[in-house]
Amino acid sequence: MLDLTYEMPKPKTIAGAKHDWELVIGMEVHAQVSSNAKLFSGASTQFGAEPNSNVSFVDAAMPGMLPVINEYCVEQAVRTGLGLKADINLKSAFDRKNYFYPDLPQGYQISQLYHPIVGEGEVLVEMGDGTARKVRIERIHMEQDAGKSIHDMDPHMSFVDLNRTGVCLMEIVSRPDIRGPEEAAAYIAKLRQIMRYLGTCDGNMQNGNLRADVNVSICLPGAYEKYQETQDFSHLGTRCEIKNMNSMRFIQQAIEVEARRQIAIVEAGGEVEQETRLYDPDKGETRSMRSKEEAHDYRYFPDPDLLPLEIEQAWVDDIAARLPELPDDKKARFIKDFGLTDYDASVLTAEVESAAYFEEVAKGRNGKLAANWVINELFGRLKKEDHDITDSPVSPAQLGGIIDLISSDAISGKIAKDLFEIVYTEGGDPAQIVEDRGMKQVTDTGAIEAALDEIIAANPAQVEKAKVNPKLAGWFVGQVMKATGGKANPKAVNELVSKKLGS
Repeated sequence: MLDLTYEMPKPKTIAGAKHDWELVIGMEVHAQVSSNAKLFSGASTQFGAEPNSNVSFVDAAMPGMLPVINEYCVEQAVRTGLGLKADINLKSAFDRKNYFYPDLPQGYQISQLYHPIVGEGEVLVEMGDGTARKVRIERIHMEQDAGKSIHDMDPHMSFVDLNRTGVCLMEIVSRPDIRGPEEAAAYIAKLRQIMRYLGTCDGNMQNGNLRADVNVSICLPGAYEKYQETQDFSHLGTRCEIKNMNSMRFIQQAIEVEARRQIAIVEAGGEVEQETRLYDPDKGETRSMRSKEEAHDYRYFPDPDLLPLEIEQAWVDDIAARLPELPDDKKARFIKDFGLTDYDASVLTAEVESAAYFEEVAKGRNGKLAANWVINELFGRLKKEDHDITDSPVSPAQLGGIIDLISSDAISGKIAKDLFEIVYTEGGDPAQIVEDRGMKQVTDTGAIEAALDEIIAANPAQVEKAKVNPKLAGWFVGQVMKATGGKANPKAVNELVSKKLGS
């Protein structure tokens, strides 16, 4: 666990015409399970396949076809629950959610309402300013995804692609513990990070593999605390759900827009109606999609084609024993073992691949120096070229080799940056490049002293100025570095300049 202390962040406040208002946000995150097959069929989940090519008879709801649960999807849901410190329910069940789905041939969705696979858990959402919000997870249930309706291929007809139909989703439902747009985005980012570490969801929002329904309401200052004490929702405002958000930036914008819409209604004497809304980023507004249905509107009932799901504690324990090190634990270890700052450790553990890269570079080396090179030089260069760590042309062994040359005083920091550029663009073994190109640092004080003596002899006026004003001694350091092609040991140069000029 994190051995760090965080303060609770203050809630977002929006000034209305009459009052200041606070935001209350809950989220329903739909995460596509990383699995080669769908939840109830063996059809492929490959993204980008030809339309309607990943469709089995079960997905197409052909008569007589019965669903068969994919055990691996269940395992992935359990693994996610364990990663969120949640209760795992050994008994769960599937229900039919009846609704008109134009892109779900069954005419209903198989989901879990009354008996979900995962119960209550929690997520610590760090805000990067010494504050963190603990967001409670109410439940995680499994359900099948719907297909995709396509309306822009023909002016008179709509088309349907059933490739996503039946793909396993985990719906992660939070309590209304989030208090601002930035926190909402940070919560999504933290969930994504944890699931990527676990390998249960790739978190690709562009492909629709991670989507969020955002429930937004407003309340007067002090009302939320009354809700926390009583768990009575009447202290909070009426919530509206913003559907299918797949962008961190748009999530923040939509929350702000929707909150201001609700404030305007309430301060004008009206009442906010509970409904589902869509966010239009072009117009910067939310618009009504449909009135918010309750559970009874969907006519939920137990799916007669699926037996209740019963799993054994020993199986859950085995999954728990095989969990990888999670982000919070890895961050705390990096701070402890490598002496990193909270910020550097956060950057390095943001992605599982970045953490693995750094750890390989830092093994047996100075952790702070390794972090500096990975974050500032490598990450900086990759970001500039719009690449991520998996595209890095510099391997951990190569970067580690550069750090070894710095640590042994074989090269200076300046030479190291030149060497990094060569390795990044051309490849090769850093030590061999230094040897072949004569890039070794000059540590022979005799050679450095000879160069300094020549410069002193040629610049007597500058010498006198430096003796009066020691700050001017840096000019001699620069001249020696220039004379040696930047290869002189900077520490040795500074010591000799101070000795010669008496500064």
